[in-house]
Amino acid sequence: MGIKENDNFFERVYEVVKLIPYGRVTSYGAIAKCLGAARSARMVGWAMNACGGREDVPAHRVVNRKGILTGKHHFDGTNLMQQLLESEGVEVIDNQIIDFKKLFWDPMTEL
Repeated sequence: MGIKENDNFFERVYEVVKLIPYGRVTSYGAIAKCLGAARSARMVGWAMNACGGREDVPAHRVVNRKGILTGKHHFDGTNLMQQLLESEGVEVIDNQIIDFKKLFWDPMTEL
């Protein structure tokens, strides 16, 4: 996959992430599946890592398939990802979202 193809995929990822409702979360794999790239959760992670500084992309709402804040080290500050989620009413304990299944937004079924 060339750079242009990556850029296009990343932009498609960002378009899905922008649709995640306030107070809800989704997973890298759910985004990949929605984009027809079911085995590319890692690429979604790369896209999320590359979107630093884009305030239009609520990257804090994307977590791993178990509701763990695996991308938190890509945010400025010690607990910024958790703080952003908590400001939306999402409870996080030990880097894991409480009531993950209830808060999970599946783009395959909700778009």
